[in-house]
Amino acid sequence: MQPVGWAMLAVAALIAPQAAAAEASPQAALDQFADTLGYQLETVDNRPQCPTGIAGCFLTTITLTFPETLPDALPTRGLSLYFSFVNQLPLVESDIFTHRLINGDVQQLTLKPGATLRPGARHVVKLWGIGANFSRAFAMPNAYLVADGVNPRTIAATRAVIDPETGLEALPFAAPMTNEARLATKSDADRTRWLTAERAFAVQAERQAAATTGVAILPKPIEAVQGNRPSVDLGRGIALTLHGVERAAVAPALASLGVAEGGALPLTVRVDPVAIVKPEGYMLDVRTSGIAITAHDAAGASHALRSLAQQAAFEKGRMKPLRVVDAPEYGFRGLHIDLGRNFHGRDQILKLVEAMAAYKLNKLHLHLADDEGWRIEIPALPELAEIGSKRCHDLQEQACLLPQLGAGHDGKGGVNGYLTTADYVAIVQAAAARQIEVIPSIDMPGHSRAAIKAMEVRHARLMAAGKAADADAYRLIDPADTTEYRSIQHYNDNTLNVCLPATYRFVDTVVDALVDMHRQAGTPLRIFHIGADETAGAWVKSPACRAMIAENGGDAGKLTPRFIERVAQGLSAQGLRTGGWSDGMGHTDAAKMPGNVQTNIWGVLHGGAVREAHDQLNRGWDVVLSIPDLGYFDMPYAPHPDEGGYHWASRGVDDYQVFGFMPGNLPANAATIRNTHAEGKAIADEPVLQSGRRIAGVQAQLWSETIRTDGQVDYMLFPRLLALAERAWSPATWAPPYGAGATYEWGDKRVDAVKLKAGWQDFAGRVAAQLPMLDRMAIAYRVAPPGARIANGRLEANSIFPRTAIEYRIGGGDWTRYSGPVGVSGEIELRSRSADGKRTSRTVRVAAPVR
Repeated sequence: MQPVGWAMLAVAALIAPQAAAAEASPQAALDQFADTLGYQLETVDNRPQCPTGIAGCFLTTITLTFPETLPDALPTRGLSLYFSFVNQLPLVESDIFTHRLINGDVQQLTLKPGATLRPGARHVVKLWGIGANFSRAFAMPNAYLVADGVNPRTIAATRAVIDPETGLEALPFAAPMTNEARLATKSDADRTRWLTAERAFAVQAERQAAATTGVAILPKPIEAVQGNRPSVDLGRGIALTLHGVERAAVAPALASLGVAEGGALPLTVRVDPVAIVKPEGYMLDVRTSGIAITAHDAAGASHALRSLAQQAAFEKGRMKPLRVVDAPEYGFRGLHIDLGRNFHGRDQILKLVEAMAAYKLNKLHLHLADDEGWRIEIPALPELAEIGSKRCHDLQEQACLLPQLGAGHDGKGGVNGYLTTADYVAIVQAAAARQIEVIPSIDMPGHSRAAIKAMEVRHARLMAAGKAADADAYRLIDPADTTEYRSIQHYNDNTLNVCLPATYRFVDTVVDALVDMHRQAGTPLRIFHIGADETAGAWVKSPACRAMIAENGGDAGKLTPRFIERVAQGLSAQGLRTGGWSDGMGHTDAAKMPGNVQTNIWGVLHGGAVREAHDQLNRGWDVVLSIPDLGYFDMPYAPHPDEGGYHWASRGVDDYQVFGFMPGNLPANAATIRNTHAEGKAIADEPVLQSGRRIAGVQAQLWSETIRTDGQVDYMLFPRLLALAERAWSPATWAPPYGAGATYEWGDKRVDAVKLKAGWQDFAGRVAAQLPMLDRMAIAYRVAPPGARIANGRLEANSIFPRTAIEYRIGGGDWTRYSGPVGVSGEIELRSRSADGKRTSRTVRVAAPVR
């Protein structure tokens, strides 16, 4: 039952001016109310005096402004306001509203008994959250109204819009954040400062790079030498000859050349693993007499063709003679895309697959399920896709999941959806044609709410049909379990019960379906990623788990490692490798795990990454670095409230930080990467790596909690994914050799700062050369705002990457192309443009001193 206070809305409507009252149906009245209700979310203070009993709080407010006329037919029974807020809310203060957490981030406001709403009234709801909110991107759209007997309606003021200049989603209801003193940090110990235009100018002036004039290939080859003889004209067309490789294996790379076949220029591609000994290695020789490629394998041949395509595009089809000798530093060069939180479909993934191939990434890790969504069709369990892929207002969750992360009430929009079997097969085929391995991921036993709820719908359907045994076959919870817990994302029901045979039957069925999809694609499944991270404290009071808990000395916390070990052994029996996140994997008994598992290290650099990586390397596992400080591309590019992304691991993961990473000597990164408080802290080599241990590679992650559009995917990935591709392929020449037991501090001289700066400048020039290629691939990469300052009355501006077009305007006038220092007065707005001129950066401002 809802509080009866909403009935006071009818009283308020009666006292509204009669001339303004319009007769309408209850539905039309709710629609009108939703369309005219003012709604603003504002982060007020990240450093407030917290209410008694609450530590580490921040204050956000929701301001509701009621229309001057309340519809007289407005339904009052059961009227509630639902919104999403991702932080824990131990206290919500309001003169008229009461608050209730539904689950996860879904919140409900209802009127207090006896409260009165008046036309034109303004009400401020104080949300006391735990943690901090450093970005407007934390605001979730699509708050909505619900009442009995009518359909829910989105509050119009909370809808997201697309900015026509930037192409990015904007949230007009999220108030600007301007008070740096109160909003940029949590304490005086935090040295983070917003990256204003003036501060960006200083940073970029120190790192300023010139445009590339020579070899533009990215990632950087081991050896690339241009000659001075007459140019090679690819416009003549090519005469292709293949030896030791099928055309299909290099067809996408050939297509990237954009050159007609049947021409005069010989292009010979030869696969010879004796001549080129390293996997994926190649030699490219471009001469006036023809182009010769010798590669270890089809992947190496494709990489050579991609390098040729990049350089040919840069030189507009007339190339200087060129000799390239190249091979990757690491065999695992990955990209992880989270489809669970917010869905991104087949076309977007296929576009990313082509971009991965262009920059020599070779592992696509698809996160196909999480608490907020199930994104892959499993024919034997149709409810997984039918129920688990959609979020809407159904508190019983019989038709959909709760509308987490501002998904909206109606189950529509791009955040909903799933990959059909045909979609997934097409992705695997496209990836395989580009020598990219698809690694499917179904997170378990935690992060499994979508699966649990979908299987509950299946259970109810079969029970109603009198098929109790079939209903229980895939039920993933123990209904007698009275354990109370909250996951890190505030769910109390998101963990598979690891003591039920049904859970393992479910895992087998899902894995079998994916194996079959890979078989249909003609590419066998080799590795299955089980997640295994962030498992909440479930099962303690589950009768089904009593025996298993007793077998583990009464410690319910040991059940997750036992689950991981059992699933990993089951996968191994099917000829599959197990992948998982390092926190769950690290708690297993290595002796009970298969010997060839893969672990993704996602500890923060200053918070345990070295310990986890070295410990799990010493177990003999394949270790992939997924460290957030350089690889979580859902983190903001820079510490600024208008840069999107979560910030729990880093306040800013910019292109330079990713480029400068030293994968082969993790402790050394203390010299160049600060902690989340912008402090330089020492990192010790603990535990010491055993001799001969080496990481398998590096992976970028894009978690999608705040990423609802494909344009945002592109923005958050590019161009910093190019920096990760560079680091995964080419050695960091500024890194000192790994030394057992060494400790590194901020600015440590053993890291060669001169080489790092020179390497960055070379890289930045090559990135600028690649931006037109990204434009052609329809990748809406981030256009970084310019740095700017006013010195002696003159505006000066600069960019991260050379030859970026900068525009400025004075006093809201017309935009003018910046070509050099110019005399100005007053406040100046600036922005950058994409290489193709179609998009701009966000606008930044500088002000001339008042005289």
